[in-house]
Amino acid sequence: MRSSVSNLRSATKSGKKRIIRYSLKMSIKKEKCVQKTDEQLVKLTLKNQDWFFCIVRRYEGKLLGYIRRISGVGQQEAEDVLQDVFLKIYQNLNDFDPDLKFSSWIYRITHNQVISNYRKIKARPQSIFVDNENIFDGIASGLDLNREVNLRELRKVIRRALTRIDKKYREVLILKFLEEKDYQEISDILKRPSGTVAAQIKRGKEKLKKELLTQNLL
Repeated sequence: MRSSVSNLRSATKSGKKRIIRYSLKMSIKKEKCVQKTDEQLVKLTLKNQDWFFCIVRRYEGKLLGYIRRISGVGQQEAEDVLQDVFLKIYQNLNDFDPDLKFSSWIYRITHNQVISNYRKIKARPQSIFVDNENIFDGIASGLDLNREVNLRELRKVIRRALTRIDKKYREVLILKFLEEKDYQEISDILKRPSGTVAAQIKRGKEKLKKELLTQNLL
């Protein structure tokens, strides 16, 4: 596995983007990747490094979007973080706990890497990155609105409001409604008790409702 780790490091240092998948031998066909579960891919990668390509292919887009949503950075910076994330995932596969959902484990690594990279940044994200405005519909339905509102306008307000609420509430709401994680997954990713996660989601929704009230949407 060391040769591939070296390749990943070289790709990161050289500044090349979206290079991880090409830094590994592409001897594994896409069809074979799709047929395997996450847990199977972990076991296969530990025996044959080529299988890591499948993990990258499966999670590259999801993790890149998550990095941009919780940090507010642009595409280029997010890709730099993603390089570091996949390197850490690769280096620590031996330490993966099979009792934990693999997706939760790599989201935790991603979240911690973002925090580590931007620990000194005090400003909140100016905008929440989305590749499809419809993803805000989940938050809207979770707010239990009392009357019909203009959906397009509601999405805009929710997007703005997410940048204004406290980080601890923004994190759980993004994971719950934009990343579509359940309470246990959020608990595992953020290493917070499930009860705390539930309370923070409830409180976060209340804060979003308050913002909607100021916009006369409720």
